[in-house]
Amino acid sequence: MHTLALTPQENAEFAPMLAELVAAYDTIEDPELIRRAPVLALQLPARLLTFLEEYRLGEPSAVCLISGLDVDEKALGPTPEHWRDSQHGSRAFPLEIFFLLCGSRLGDVFGWATQQDGRIMHDVLPIKGHENYEIGSNSLQHLSWHTEDAFHPCRGDYVALMCLKNPDDVETVICDAGDLDWSMLDTEALFEAEFTQMPDNSHRPENTAVSTGDPVIDRLRKRSFALIQSWNDDPVKRPVLFGDRQDPYMALDPYHMKTEGWSGRSAKAFDGLCEQIEAHMRGVALRPGDLVFVDNFRAVHGRKSFRARYDGTDRWLKRLNITRNLRGSRAWRPAPDNRIIY
Repeated sequence: MHTLALTPQENAEFAPMLAELVAAYDTIEDPELIRRAPVLALQLPARLLTFLEEYRLGEPSAVCLISGLDVDEKALGPTPEHWRDSQHGSRAFPLEIFFLLCGSRLGDVFGWATQQDGRIMHDVLPIKGHENYEIGSNSLQHLSWHTEDAFHPCRGDYVALMCLKNPDDVETVICDAGDLDWSMLDTEALFEAEFTQMPDNSHRPENTAVSTGDPVIDRLRKRSFALIQSWNDDPVKRPVLFGDRQDPYMALDPYHMKTEGWSGRSAKAFDGLCEQIEAHMRGVALRPGDLVFVDNFRAVHGRKSFRARYDGTDRWLKRLNITRNLRGSRAWRPAPDNRIIY
């Protein structure tokens, strides 16, 4: 794991900038703030910027952990009951800005029209009624390990999490592709477009608002949901591995993959990969003030189960999707500077 611990001096160094930005903007979703973020991030400590650049270009590990960000849990107030309750008047706003600036040094942050009403920064917290549903807001059920948005050609290069609360030390589970023994696997079979991956439950229409209030956006979003439904009805065949055959990248989400129709060789190769991933999975209990960036090409991740209390003290994280090639999704976005994929 690529790690860096922020010092008290570094926290003090960037605190005035965060305070100025909190005074200038109302929400982390402000398009101008998001557009300015890569430039504003240059004011972060040089040691932190160097660390993030080493992770981005050198790929020293699939996991990058920044610890030591000052978090006053009492000042945060209670964990929201739902992600819809957290966007405006956020007591975590200074922390959200720091998270956005760090993420913007790895690439371009983006959102999905079909997730959390098209927000850029998501909340990861337990929602009453989702306890046994395969979605990030569940609790009693493990969140199965996966590549984030494995089904979509515009999936991000990184998925990032910032911990605000985790009183029960709930573990995020991660497997780094660098830990796998590729010589023991049938990589040639896994490079073939023989595997079907369906959209995950977080992109389903029942998990978002009925309307945004903007008829143009609603029309685009309706088209997105229709496309996702078509992929559920008729899954597209894709490879599980891509990139360098000696050190491959991965894209798989076993919970949302149909095995019907796979050849015997494909199924055996896939089972072998899953067995190795299970054997090399490790847990990380994020602490308040921890930021973790997971290379979505080189790692899969999930979360262990826990019992939510719904009393304002539950685990609460923020999440970002980051791409190093925003132009690659241009056909899916209404304008070059629009960050939402439809």
